[in-house]
Amino acid sequence: MTLVWGIIASFLYLEIFVVLLLVLPLRSPQQWHRFFKSRFLAMLSRQAQTYFYLLLAVLVLFLLEAIREMRKYSSNDHSHTETHLNVEMQHSMRLFRAQRNFYISGFAIFLSLVIRRLVSLISGQAVLLAQAEASMKQAQSATSAARTLMNQQKGDDKSADGKGKPAGDGATTDDLKKKVADLEQELAKERKDKEAMKSQSESLNREYDRLTEEYSKLQKKITVSSPDKSD
Repeated sequence: MTLVWGIIASFLYLEIFVVLLLVLPLRSPQQWHRFFKSRFLAMLSRQAQTYFYLLLAVLVLFLLEAIREMRKYSSNDHSHTETHLNVEMQHSMRLFRAQRNFYISGFAIFLSLVIRRLVSLISGQAVLLAQAEASMKQAQSATSAARTLMNQQKGDDKSADGKGKPAGDGATTDDLKKKVADLEQELAKERKDKEAMKSQSESLNREYDRLTEEYSKLQKKITVSSPDKSD
């Protein structure tokens, strides 16, 4: 393996390690989101888009080179009896190396896209969880406020029954009922928002599981197609 392909293979192993870190439940989505929004990564993210497409273009060039080598050594004719056995073995070795380079560059491109997608899914899930938690707290505060108003209304009704209804109590009761109705409408709206965020979070979890399954299949392919250590 040449130096360039050794670097590409090392980059592939690094991508596999990063995917394992993102897939395994080592940290929560909120923690990963804070890490992605850290000051160091924020400095890198300014030109991360350019670096990503540049790296992708380089990997595609090496992938095309590997395909060219595969077609070159696959199209040669081995039917001549005068062909030396050593030359044929060298030809087969070069074909095998071209196929190995094809798998290395192809999997490196695929894992680059998988890592980018995983980062976006984890960040989106963290944002949805934060919004759902905020909506839940707001709904709980609205519910407690509504209960307080209802208890206050019951206390006013009891005092009015014991001492006689004071002047202007009808207007106060109507205002309380209006506030309770407004709070109930707000609570119903928050519940609808929570259900929508919950459905979005479930869809993100399904997408996350799908990518995990694709990664498992990819890892099996890498295990099957990995070259012999002696080569």
